[in-house]
Amino acid sequence: MTGTDESQPKPDQFGGPIGALVLSIVMPLAGFYLWAALEHHGGSMWLPRSVSDVLSMFPAPTLRAIVLFVAFVAVHGVLYAFGPGKVVQGRPAPNGEQAEYRINGLFAFVVTTIALVAALFFDLLSAKTILDQWGPLLMVATLFSVVASVICYGAGRGRGSLERSTGNVIYDFFMGTILNPRLGRHDLKFFFESRVGMGGWAAFAVLLPAAQIETQGSLSTAMLVVTLCQALYIVDFFVLEANLLSMIDIIEENLGFMLWVAFLVWMPFNFTIQQQYILAAEPSLSTLTAIGLLVLNAGGYYIFRSANLQKQQFRRDPSRPIWGQTPQSMQTKRGTKLLLSGWWGIARHANYLGDMLMALAWCLACGVGSIVPFFYVIYFVPLLLDRERRDNTICQRKYGADWDRYCEKVPYRIIPFVY
Repeated sequence: MTGTDESQPKPDQFGGPIGALVLSIVMPLAGFYLWAALEHHGGSMWLPRSVSDVLSMFPAPTLRAIVLFVAFVAVHGVLYAFGPGKVVQGRPAPNGEQAEYRINGLFAFVVTTIALVAALFFDLLSAKTILDQWGPLLMVATLFSVVASVICYGAGRGRGSLERSTGNVIYDFFMGTILNPRLGRHDLKFFFESRVGMGGWAAFAVLLPAAQIETQGSLSTAMLVVTLCQALYIVDFFVLEANLLSMIDIIEENLGFMLWVAFLVWMPFNFTIQQQYILAAEPSLSTLTAIGLLVLNAGGYYIFRSANLQKQQFRRDPSRPIWGQTPQSMQTKRGTKLLLSGWWGIARHANYLGDMLMALAWCLACGVGSIVPFFYVIYFVPLLLDRERRDNTICQRKYGADWDRYCEKVPYRIIPFVY
C-alpha cells in the first residue's frame, strides 16, 4: 500500500492476521454446523465422529438454489435502482469520495413482503418447498461471499492510496481493502447489507412461520413470539434505513470477507436460528412466559430505539429537549459536541444494551432444550462488546484528550452502573 504511515491501519483488530485467518474459517463453518444441527440432529448440538459426519455439514448447491439466490438479488437490485425513494449523499470518505444512496428500503420491503405473503396465501408458492433448499442456498451464499471478497480485495488493492489496507494479505482479505465499492453510482456495501442481508432475513422471517402452518396446521406460541419480535426489529430498520449511513459498517469498515459473510450468510441464515429451531424441535411456551418475553423485547427495543433517536435528534437540533430537559453536552476541539444527556449521559452505548435484551428474548422463546437457538445471543453479545471497544478506539483517535474527559463524565460503556 502507498500513503503515509498515519494513513496505514495496523492489523490489530480481531487478533490480527492469525485471528483473521481463524475467523475466515470459523464464520462459514459455524453456519454449516448450525444448518446440520437443525437439518440432521433435531436442533441439538452434535459432534462429528467420522468423515461422513463432516461431509454431511456441507450441502451441495443446486440449480434451484442458484436461481432463487440470483432472482432475489436481482429483484432487490431493480427495486433499489428504480423504486421511488430519496437519493442522499453519504459522508465523504477519507479519500474525499462520496457515495450515493437511494433510501427506499421500506418500499422494497413492503412490495416484496406483500408479494411473498400473497403468493403463499393463494398457494402460488410453498414455503416448505423453498425451505427445502435452505442448505443449498446457504452454500450458494457462502460461495458468493468468497468470490465477492476476492474481487473486492483486488479492487481495493488496485486503487492504491485511495483506500486503506495494511499490506497483510490474510488480514486485508478478511477486513477488506475497499470502503465503498460501487456499481455505477450505487454503493454495493449498503445494498448488500440493507437489501440482501436484511431483506433476506425479512423473507425467511415470513417463510419459516408459513412453513410451520403448512406442515403442522397452526402457528405455535413460540413461533408467534419470535416472529413478532423480529418483525418489529426488521420493520424498524427499514423505516429508519437512512440511519445506516451513520453506522460503523458503512462509514468505517471496508467491505471484506467479514462483512460479505455477515450480510449474505449470518444475517439471513443465522439470525433466523430461533424460527428454524422452533420448526425442527417444536418447543412449548406458556402464555405467561410469552407475555413476559414480549415485554422484555419491548423494553430492549425502547432502550435501543430511544437511545439512537436521542443521538440523531441532538445532531439535528442540539436544543431539543431530552427526557423533558435541555440537553447537556461537551464541546470538543474538533468543533463538535458530545452528548451528555439521556441514555448517552449514563452509558456510552446503552443502545447496545437494548440490542442484547431483544436478542435474549428471541432466544428464551425457544426454551432451554438446546443451546443451538442461543447461538445468536452467544455470538451477538461478544460482537457488541468488541464493537464498543473498536468504536472507543476510533473516538479516541478522533477526539484525543476530549474523549478522555468524556469517558470520565460517562464511565459506563454499555450497562449503566454495571459496565
